[in-house]
Amino acid sequence: MINTSTTDSKTSLNRKTPPTIIIIFGASGDLTARKLAPAIFNLSKDNLLPKKCFLIGYGRSAISDESFKNEIKEALDAHSRRKIEASTWNTLEKNLIFHAGAYDDLNSFLTLEKKISKIEKQIDCKAQCLFYVSTPPGVFMPILENLGESGLAKRHRGTETASKVIIEKPFGRNLQSAHELNQVINKRFDESQVFRIDHYLGKETVQSLLVQRFANSIFEPVWNRNYVSSVQITVSEDIGVGNRGGYYDKSGALRDMIQNHVMQLLALTAMEPPSSLDPESIRDEKVKALKALKPLAIEGESPDVVRASYAAGLVGGLPTKAYLDEEGIPQDSGTETYAAMRLYLDNWRWKGVPFYLRSGKRLAMKASEIVVQFTRPPAILFGQDSRLKVSPNLLVIRIQPNEGVTLYLNSKTPGLETKLQPIKLAFGYETTFGSDTPEAYERLILDALNGDGTLFIRGDEAEMSWGLLSPVLDYWDSQGRQGLESYASGTWGPLAADKLLLGSGHEWITGRSYD
Repeated sequence: MINTSTTDSKTSLNRKTPPTIIIIFGASGDLTARKLAPAIFNLSKDNLLPKKCFLIGYGRSAISDESFKNEIKEALDAHSRRKIEASTWNTLEKNLIFHAGAYDDLNSFLTLEKKISKIEKQIDCKAQCLFYVSTPPGVFMPILENLGESGLAKRHRGTETASKVIIEKPFGRNLQSAHELNQVINKRFDESQVFRIDHYLGKETVQSLLVQRFANSIFEPVWNRNYVSSVQITVSEDIGVGNRGGYYDKSGALRDMIQNHVMQLLALTAMEPPSSLDPESIRDEKVKALKALKPLAIEGESPDVVRASYAAGLVGGLPTKAYLDEEGIPQDSGTETYAAMRLYLDNWRWKGVPFYLRSGKRLAMKASEIVVQFTRPPAILFGQDSRLKVSPNLLVIRIQPNEGVTLYLNSKTPGLETKLQPIKLAFGYETTFGSDTPEAYERLILDALNGDGTLFIRGDEAEMSWGLLSPVLDYWDSQGRQGLESYASGTWGPLAADKLLLGSGHEWITGRSYD
C-alpha cells in the first residue's frame, strides 16, 4: 500500500483521510498520463495520501495490471515534476489495478464493486471511493447513472468513507445540458459528494487571490467602483488546435475557456467578502457575483461580445496555418478560436465598472492574467502639465506563466527635470518560494480526498455561468460564419476586440503595455 505516514509539517494538510480507493475513468487518456498520475505520485511522495490507498484504472480496452503499471511509470517519467525514486514507486506500484469495462454497461460497474469490496476485505476496513470522471463528456451521464444503479455512489453514505466523484470539464455545452447533467448528479449523489473540477482554481496565484484581497488592508478598501476603473482578464495561448481539431471545432473559445476558467476568475475577483473560509460561504459569494452580471448585448452596432478565428501568421518566428487549414476542421466552420466580451455587474460594489474578458488561440504569447486598473488621481498637480504623463496604477495578478503579482506605480525619474515613469513592485512565486511548487491537480485531488469543496464549482455556479453565455452561443450558431472576425496568428486578436474598450479610456494591458 502507498506509504504515506504523515510528518509534522504535513499534519494540517492530511486531515485524517480515511483509507481510499481512487478509480479513474479514462485511465488510458492523456489527462491521466500528463496530470493525474503525476499528481497522485507526488502526493504519495509528500506523505499526503492515506496510508491505505489504491488506484484502479478503468478503461474500455482490456490490459493487464502489469501493462497498466508500465503505462503509469512511463507517464511519471515523462510528466512528473519530480523524478521517480524507488521507495515511493515500489509502494505505489503494489496497489495499481486495471479494470476493463464499457462506460454504459451496468455489469462492468457491478464487477468493479466486487473488486472494491475485495480490497476492503484485504485491508480489513471500510474505504472511501473517489471516482474521477476523466472521459469525453459524451459518457459523463452513463458513468454517473451506472455509479448510482450499481450502488457505488451510495457506499457508506453518511460516514467519513462516503463515495466522492470528481467531474472534469466541460460541464455541459449550454444551460440546458448543464441542467440535465446536474439533475442526474442530484439524483445519484449528495452535493457534498460532488467535485466539479476546474484546474485553474488549483493554481497558487488563484488560491492566493482571496488572501491578497482580504488579508491586506491596502487593497480591500479600494476594491470597488470608487477606485477601480476597469478589470481585465486574459487567458491567451500561442498554440493552435493541433491534433484536437475535431474536438475543438465542437467547442470553441467560449465553451473551452471563458465559460469555466475565465468566469471563475471573474467570480473570485468580484465576489463580496465571505463570512468565513467555509467552502459554502465562499461559493455562495461567487454565485452572488455571477447573479449580478447584466445580460450581454449580442446584436446591434455596439455588441458586448466579439468572436474571431485565426488566420495564417507567424508565432515565435515560424509560419503557422489558418484555423480552416488545420486537420479535422470543415471549411464552413463558424467556430471561434477567440472570444472577447465586456461585462457589467449590477451591484453596489461594481456599478459602472467594466470587466473585459478575452481568450484565444494562436495569440502573441501564452499568458493568464487578471489586471485591476485603478482610477487616475485628480488632475490638480501633475495632470496639468502635458509633459507629466500620469499612468494608471495597475495590479497585475499573473496566473501563468511565471506566477506572481506586480503593482505598477508612478515615480519620478532621476534627473533635474521632473518626469514621471511607471515602475513596478513585483513578486514571483518561483523566486520567493522556489520552483518546486505543487501542481494544481495535486491540491485539487487532495482537497477532494478530504472533502473540501472550496476550490470546486458548485452546480448552481455552473448553471449561472451558462445562463449568461448560452444566448450568445445560440445567436452565433444561428449566424454561421456571419460576423466571425479574423486575426493573424501571432497577434493579440481582431481589431473588433479593441472596439469593446473604445471611448472608455482603457486599452488591453496584457502583452501591450507595462511588460
